[in-house]
Amino acid sequence: MKRTVRVIALSLMAAVTLAVAGAASGDVGLYGNAAAKADDSLTIEDMLLYAAQDEYLARGEYVAIMGKFGTMRPFSNIMQAEETHLAWLKDAYADYKIAFPTDASSAHLHIPASLLEAYKTGVQAEIDNIAMYDRFLATALVQSAENKDLKVLFTNLRNASENHLRAFQNQLTKY
Repeated sequence: MKRTVRVIALSLMAAVTLAVAGAASGDVGLYGNAAAKADDSLTIEDMLLYAAQDEYLARGEYVAIMGKFGTMRPFSNIMQAEETHLAWLKDAYADYKIAFPTDASSAHLHIPASLLEAYKTGVQAEIDNIAMYDRFLATALVQSAENKDLKVLFTNLRNASENHLRAFQNQLTKY
């Protein structure tokens, strides 16, 4: 397990180095919940894409944080949960016969300078994630009977983010 986390962390750190070069050239656009927030005409494909991007981003940031500060809870537990969330999304993509997107989150990672900042980053990331899923759940598309599977998926993802939010908030109470 620790070896796997280290391998993932090293891979992400290499990707971050490449992403920094891309960011310096202005090559970074909206991604995940930020893209969802800016999208005024959400489709099922859009919502699934933004959800996958946001879950990739969360996983990548938590892996990078552990690479910098060491493997610890709640980051290790939540990183594993993000893997589960991505698996749920992959199943939804298959159900809708859409190709699952590759992980392009490295260009959007924010690696905090301190553990305190990491917890604060986790809190904000989960707040933004919850808002995205609440927005998806409020759409007529997701509320329609034919898309009840998406309603269940986005509800489960939102509820998981609420649990993650509490875990990060609990860590902040220690400071």
